[in-house]
Amino acid sequence: MNQTVANTFNESVHISVPLLVRLNQFVSGLSLRSTRILARQTGDYLSPFKGRGMEFDESRLYQPGDDTRNIDWRVTARTGKTHTKLFREEREQPVFVWVDLRAPMFFATKGRYKSVIAAHLASLLAWSAIRQGDRIGGVIFSEHIHHELKPHRGKSGVLRLINQLVHHPAWQTGKLPGLDEDAGARALMRLRRVARPGSMIFLLSDFRNLDETAISQIVRLGRHNEIVMIFIYDQLESTLPSAGQYRVSDGNEEVLLDTFDKQRVAKYKQRFLQHKQHLQQLAHRNRLHFITCSTEDAPLVVLQAGLGA
Repeated sequence: MNQTVANTFNESVHISVPLLVRLNQFVSGLSLRSTRILARQTGDYLSPFKGRGMEFDESRLYQPGDDTRNIDWRVTARTGKTHTKLFREEREQPVFVWVDLRAPMFFATKGRYKSVIAAHLASLLAWSAIRQGDRIGGVIFSEHIHHELKPHRGKSGVLRLINQLVHHPAWQTGKLPGLDEDAGARALMRLRRVARPGSMIFLLSDFRNLDETAISQIVRLGRHNEIVMIFIYDQLESTLPSAGQYRVSDGNEEVLLDTFDKQRVAKYKQRFLQHKQHLQQLAHRNRLHFITCSTEDAPLVVLQAGLGA
């Protein structure tokens, strides 16, 4: 294996501080400003959702599409016409990344590991956040280890996040621990503790094994924050390869994958589609943003398209 091929392979399965720092030069055209912003006047932002860090601006007549949770009942009772409140958002918005480093994220058949894609996305979002004057924080978690990062300003905030990503024990080689189905829910609970209402939150995961407790945490977070769910997947997880027999290994064990069985192949594909549709419906019901990213996609291009940059 020559040096160029070795470096390409290494960057597909591992991350490094210099690599994630270099992503800073690519975010000049990427904006994280809320897509729910109603108007911009004299440098301020008006937002239809309320939370700490939101200052009441005015009441106006209710319009179709307004959030009913922000109805101004006092003005409505006094005038006899339904009014809704507008809040002036703080110029500085806390941005959080919730990064999944559980065992299933260390997988790819093409492109980069899902965990590597998540780290690239988190770093791009972090650099973009401080570029527009926001603070960056997050939760980085695996089955057994969680790191909580309260939001910090400037380059030091991003470097702190990058160091936690790169040096997380989940990257160490060896036999992977069994999947802890409660890890995602616990990490979301921790996120709720550090993310104050009015924050912008990016959930970077394949969203495997999220039970009703985890789903309820996402819903509760979405009531007072801007949530962007980025679903990371590998092509093999969505569709099995053409008919044949394939040996698959996780580095410790090896199994034979038989794709001659058309019924099995169809059921496999249907399970993935159901998982994806469940996430899409969750986002739609709760007014969350939903973006997909495969292990072959360029993270910057995905963010530019998904965030309307």
